[in-house]
Amino acid sequence: MILLQNEKLSASIDDKGAELQQLTSRISNINYLWKGDAKYWGKYSPVLFPIIGGLIDDTYYHNNEAYQLPRHGFARDKVFIAEQISDTEAVFTLNDDEQTRKVYPFAFTLRVHYSLVQNQLICKYEIHNPGNTPLLFSIGAHPAFAVPLTEGLNYNDYYLAFNKTEELFRFKLLNGLIDDKKKLMPLLNNKLILTADLFYEDAIVLKAMKSNQLTLASTKNPHGLHFNFNDFGFFGIWAAKDASFVCLEPWCGIADGINHNQQLAEKEGINKLSPGQYFLRSWNVECF
Repeated sequence: MILLQNEKLSASIDDKGAELQQLTSRISNINYLWKGDAKYWGKYSPVLFPIIGGLIDDTYYHNNEAYQLPRHGFARDKVFIAEQISDTEAVFTLNDDEQTRKVYPFAFTLRVHYSLVQNQLICKYEIHNPGNTPLLFSIGAHPAFAVPLTEGLNYNDYYLAFNKTEELFRFKLLNGLIDDKKKLMPLLNNKLILTADLFYEDAIVLKAMKSNQLTLASTKNPHGLHFNFNDFGFFGIWAAKDASFVCLEPWCGIADGINHNQQLAEKEGINKLSPGQYFLRSWNVECF
């Protein structure tokens, strides 16, 4: 476990999965992350790679070969090489190996970089293709934030505010796959009030969202967070049934559609990285 801290925040990251597990204000002593109760969901902030969501029959095809991958891929269960750069920065690296190539026949280097700047935690994803063929992949975040953040409040005292005017359509999930059906999400003054039943039918899956910032806040308490992201084509909002958290998930990729042909190269949202090239994305959370 690596500990980062500055005068305002502390963060702990496990080398297994390069997973952020704690993000605490050193001023208010609030841990902004979910506590990781296995009764509901035992993870905190998994890195989603090389796929996001589920595949039909957990199977995809590439160059006429069938491969199996579990939901959200394998990175979240792999031990990364951890390097502490300073008190406020750390880098976690995962390379392809014999095991990964059995289920994912690509050369890759995935680096997850965490840093603290004032009251912000910044997470950067860097993917390099060291091979001689195109690298096909998805990458995404899955951080779970505590709701409520402080004692004495309830789940539905909180809301998510979108920073741009949205007409949001929720794409339904059917057994973990994207259904053709979609439903307009009702917003009140560009805010989504959090209620447990929002997630009784799995995640809220959004495409082509205009906003690049979501604010988690309550009118009954001054503490909350701004979640900032850019250049992620898809977004998920999720919580386990009746659990005290909400996941804010920017994705470069998405689960298979129910009618997908299972060809990885034709998967919706798949990224194609040429040999020798790099792919960069980042998100950050500003705690207040």
